[in-house]
Amino acid sequence: MLRVLVTRPEPGASRTAHRLEEAGFQPVLLPLTETKALPAAAGLIPDDAVAVAVTSANAMRHAPEEIIATLAALPCHAVGRRTAEAARKAGFLSVSEGPGDAEALADVLAAGFSGKTIVYLCGRVRFPAFEQRLGTAGVRVHAVETYDTLTVGYPDEVTLERLSAQPADAVLLYSAKAAAAMQMLARRPALRGLFEKTWVFALSTRIAAAFDDATGERIRIAAQPDEEALLALLQAPR
Repeated sequence: MLRVLVTRPEPGASRTAHRLEEAGFQPVLLPLTETKALPAAAGLIPDDAVAVAVTSANAMRHAPEEIIATLAALPCHAVGRRTAEAARKAGFLSVSEGPGDAEALADVLAAGFSGKTIVYLCGRVRFPAFEQRLGTAGVRVHAVETYDTLTVGYPDEVTLERLSAQPADAVLLYSAKAAAAMQMLARRPALRGLFEKTWVFALSTRIAAAFDDATGERIRIAAQPDEEALLALLQAPR
């Protein structure tokens, strides 16, 4: 049975583990990042905001109730299905599901909101291209950071225990921050043997680039940036 290392933070890690078990794989949970809520004041939201954008379900999950209450009547543009579900669950009344990619969502919004203000619910650690594209198109983006992403460190003995001192056949990478942490972990002398033959499956080219170039021949990138495409890589011939 293929042993798959799951590096994403909770609660997504357990959800992914369940999907892997159903597909006949053996998940090994080792979250390399964690998310922490940040204080965000509803009074700082501009009065002229006409819409909300969100590219991460975590941004919605960590948003304070007063922020949601202030914004819930505005149309919410979510990057993809999972984020759209989180927005509806949080209480947004009108939610549209985007193409699954933040830059593609920015292109969609740029066409309709030039010269207008949108509120962007986001994390402190984020890729700048979304805001840059909208800014170039004349969209005023007011970022509201609802969470931070922190690296989780594990002593060698804890990692060995989690992996039962057995090599990992594959590792799933969902963020550049986790990819960088995984790179450092795999280079440790006490752990190197566990990852010498590990296949690395990344959600995007940017995430793959954050991993070790020396193992590029064992890296595969999802056809599109969603979990379905990422897990499909486990079934593909190598």
